[in-house]
Amino acid sequence: MPHRKSAEDLSLEELRRLLVQKQREVHQARLEHFQRTGRLTHLVWKAPAPETSSTPEEITPSTPGRRFLDSALLAIEILAVIGLIGVLLNGLGLLRTLNQEVAAALRVETPTPTPLIMAVVLPGGHTPPDASGNTRPNEAEIPEHLRPIYQSLASLPVPTPGPQQAIRIQIPAIGVDAPVVQGDGWEQLKKGVGQHIPSANPGENGNVVLSGHNDVYGEIFRHLDRLQPGDQVILHTQQRAYTYIVERTLIVEPTAVEVMASTGAPTLTLISCYPYLVDTHRIVVFARLQP
Repeated sequence: MPHRKSAEDLSLEELRRLLVQKQREVHQARLEHFQRTGRLTHLVWKAPAPETSSTPEEITPSTPGRRFLDSALLAIEILAVIGLIGVLLNGLGLLRTLNQEVAAALRVETPTPTPLIMAVVLPGGHTPPDASGNTRPNEAEIPEHLRPIYQSLASLPVPTPGPQQAIRIQIPAIGVDAPVVQGDGWEQLKKGVGQHIPSANPGENGNVVLSGHNDVYGEIFRHLDRLQPGDQVILHTQQRAYTYIVERTLIVEPTAVEVMASTGAPTLTLISCYPYLVDTHRIVVFARLQP
């Protein structure tokens, strides 16, 4: 029978080996107990590293419930990622739309000329004066279906002249030098040449529309038919004078309101009844601003 050494007689290496052996026996007994009770199906043994104790790694069996739970969690994660991507894309779309709306609101659009609509016939129409010089507005030249509109427009208030509006007209070729008033109604044209509202002011892009009588109230536009291309028309404001150059002359029906349409360049239109003492038509003179 071999002599058993006491703990004091064992070396450090021998003590280490005895400790490892004891731990191995204890773990082996535990594993066998787990296997007998059904708590462990198989073992994976990791070799012990030097100077460390080795322990078995327990592998829990994969059950159907566990697999279903893992699949459900994976599906939830995928749906969450898809939802997050959708929210980001929707946010980008909303941001793009908002930027476009803001850009459109800030964009300064170049105004386009639009026709003047505040007229159903050309201004200044009247009956030929009688032997005593009496006359009146010629409502017969207004189409019957437009007469209610004409009457409503006649009651519009006349604005107070501003510093940019015409106050005087000179046409040297036919000896005209007359005041310009705002509005071209019957009462305004008794006082001088009337500027149609809302036509452009002198010097501005657009059409300055002026009307005057040819055979009553001073006969200011008596000789418009004598104007030739190249003649000057000078409009004065409170600030300066603008010179327009005559380009052409037309004879039109009283309903040809398109001659008062706005333009994209500084232009001038002069209107009066025609012929003299007959007044069945209108004479229209077009001019452009001198550069």
